Amino acid sequence: MPSRWLSATFIHCHMSKKCCYHNIVNKRRLYMPSSHRLLEQAQQILPGGVSGAIRAVEPTIAFTRAQGAYLFDVEGRRYIDYLGGFGPILLGHCHPEVNQRVMETMARIDLIGVGASEQEIALAEKLGQHIPSAEKVVFCNSGSEATFLALRLARAATGRQKILKFQGCYHGWHDAVLMNVISEAEKLGQKDPLSAGMLPQAIDDTLVLPFNDLASVAEVLRDQGQQIAAIILEPLPHNMGCVLPAEGFLQGLRQLTLRYGIVLIFDEIITGFRHGLGGYQRIAGVVPDLTTMSKAIANGYPLAVVAGRADIMDQCQPGGDVYFAGTFNAHAAGVAAALTTIEILERPESYPHLFRLGERMRRGLEQIVRQAGIEATVVGYGSVYLLYFLRPPIRSYHDLLRNDGARFLSYRRQLIEQGSYELPVNLKRSYISLAHTNADVDQTLESAHRILHRR
Repeated sequence: MPSRWLSATFIHCHMSKKCCYHNIVNKRRLYMPSSHRLLEQAQQILPGGVSGAIRAVEPTIAFTRAQGAYLFDVEGRRYIDYLGGFGPILLGHCHPEVNQRVMETMARIDLIGVGASEQEIALAEKLGQHIPSAEKVVFCNSGSEATFLALRLARAATGRQKILKFQGCYHGWHDAVLMNVISEAEKLGQKDPLSAGMLPQAIDDTLVLPFNDLASVAEVLRDQGQQIAAIILEPLPHNMGCVLPAEGFLQGLRQLTLRYGIVLIFDEIITGFRHGLGGYQRIAGVVPDLTTMSKAIANGYPLAVVAGRADIMDQCQPGGDVYFAGTFNAHAAGVAAALTTIEILERPESYPHLFRLGERMRRGLEQIVRQAGIEATVVGYGSVYLLYFLRPPIRSYHDLLRNDGARFLSYRRQLIEQGSYELPVNLKRSYISLAHTNADVDQTLESAHRILHRR
């Protein structure tokens, strides 16, 4: 694994994975021999023992079951889950209504590969009702696929090559956007690609600016606006944890992109459905040209969406200028799961429950921080929360460099020991699902109190 990923993820841990694992488990009570054996077995056949870089975290735990708000490991321990599969699990794990709909659908139809199904049309119509920008919709399978297509559509619509993204925002692992996510201080203000093998031209054609800095955007557009095809951003950047857009920032981007004929893309892979069925764009009152969604729209089943202006979307129709395909696009299982997820979220009690639990967690943590007298800030929105070990203000990624990463990881690993699973990776957010209860939140707050009041 490249050293830049290790430094970003494990806070300058330069040990090998195996050594790092032993270092942690030998210092903590959470020793899991069965999980360790599975890790060693996985490393024999999977690169690094995982099927994705961010999955290698410490402590390594082999989870064997998930239900509702809980994860269960191979040792038989139960954890309150605040990772939620990195966000897709909005309703709770193995939701019975979702799974029942999927099983009933798969008993009738699986993969055809041509035409459009009735359920696919129904889902597209539902999305059109809820998402302000969704004049037309296409389906794919992952967030990276969705942002890849959105950028291709933008370049085709404008005839331009360059794109603009913001430091700290993650838009998938393809060449145009895999840069300047979790960057170290000396990398700010320059290109910071996260992988070997990326095309130099793609890197050169991607401009990176600080989030919430509208003046910098305006300055760049005055010089290069006629060369830029798209501005892509998380309207509420959860890949930095939770940095709220400053007043007028999203509105200002909309005005600038209209002035220069640039396609505005809201990457709502995380915020879409998580904060409302209309995405964060409905909350902000800003309608982008294109929207991408994925993580929370099918409660864990693979499905992604690109939605937007009809004239841009029509470019990828059969025979259009933009080629788009995928054998598994709009797979019956994901479509059925998304339809049921929407129906559940349309119930009047769903979002109030999510937001109440999020507020309960944030207020509880704020009280604990005040009582403990520590340098920390609780942030979040809706059902997302996290505790940074720094003081405000928090307006951009630059501010997050002040976070005490070592304490952040230590705090989360101690939470895991006490049965609350928050991802032990610096700056990563935590999620609450519809399956969580007041009791779950209170149990986690009790653990937080014990940990943060230790001297």
